[in-house]
Order: sequence, then structure tokens, then C-alpha cells
Amino acid sequence: MQNAELPEGFVYVSDLIPDVREDMVYATTHNFVGALVDGYLAQRAILTRKAAQALELVSLAAHGDGYRLVIFDAYRPERAVRHFMRWAEDETDTRTQQAYYPEFPDKHALISGGFIARRSGHSRGSTVDLSLLSLETDEFIAMGTGFDRFGPLAAHGAEGITEAESVNRAYLCRLMLGAGFEPYSAEWWHYTLRDEPYPDKYFDFPVK
Repeated sequence: MQNAELPEGFVYVSDLIPDVREDMVYATTHNFVGALVDGYLAQRAILTRKAAQALELVSLAAHGDGYRLVIFDAYRPERAVRHFMRWAEDETDTRTQQAYYPEFPDKHALISGGFIARRSGHSRGSTVDLSLLSLETDEFIAMGTGFDRFGPLAAHGAEGITEAESVNRAYLCRLMLGAGFEPYSAEWWHYTLRDEPYPDKYFDFPVK
């Protein structure tokens, strides 16, 4: 059944994956911008139905191995992308540099490095940023960096992380590939559905 609050073809992820943890950081001030991000009115993960159904397969596989999903971001309104760009172009605002981008003295390098884009695949509704929690302890499994910790350590195949962290990243990647998602090389947490339903359409409805 289509949720009346969402455009046709979109669903709340928790409707398909009831035990998903939604750590939607852009609906808080605990993110690289250091402020509530435009368009995020609630900590709810939204995806196209097709992407959410594929993610449900990931969740089932993870459960079998003792994990559950945690989502940091999913569908992202275009107004949020514009907010990110305004932040990146404001050279006076460096409040979050030490926590999120210490290797980048110039915020514009976050754009050229592929961490912030003028157009985001998230706005097409089939991209998700996620990690895994232990079912036993409800703690994050070690991935080598936190979410949105921009820099070389965030990349798939990065040197400088432990063997266990590399194994954990590879495990998440294997689950996502098996469900039809493709990884983004610069960010271990970022995946896009290979056969996304809106490959050329960008949305701007709020997350609420």
C-alpha cells in the first residue's frame, strides 16, 4: 500500500524493516554542517519502494549473521544538497573541520574530492548511507571511520585501518552487492541501487 504522505513509488524504510535504526544525522545538529539541514523535519529514512525492498533482503541476510541495519541517510531533498553547497562555499565556517574533514584545509576540496556534490544521487531516492549494529550488544561494528568522516580512510580498500575493519567493510559490501546495490569508492557507507527506478529524476519533497 502506498503511504499517503509520500510521492508514488516511495516508502518509509521502517515499514519494510521494522527494527532498522534510523540515525538520520541531518535532522540533528550532529553532522558535518553543524546545523539542522534544510528539508529534514524528522529522523525517518525514505527510499523508493524498489530500493527499500532490496534493502530488506540485506536486512534479512544481516540478521542471519547477528546484525541489524543502521541508516544515516537515504532519500535526500534537493534543498538539502543546496544547503551543503552553501556550507562548502562559506570559507569562514570551519566549526566541524577537526571532527569531519581534518585532512582538508580548504572546504572546496571536499567538492573536488567527490564528498560533496552539486547534484546528489540521494535525491533520486535509491541511495542509502548505512552501517551495521551487533544484535547482541546493539553497538556499531568497527568500520575504521565514522559516517561522513571525509578523507582517504573512508575509501573502500583504504590502507591504515585494521584487518577486522577491512573485513567488516567487505562483509557489508558483499551483502549490498548481493541485493543489487553498487558501492561508491570514496565512502564505505554509501550504496546506490544498480537498477534504480528514477535514474534521471531528482526530488525535493521534505523528509517528515
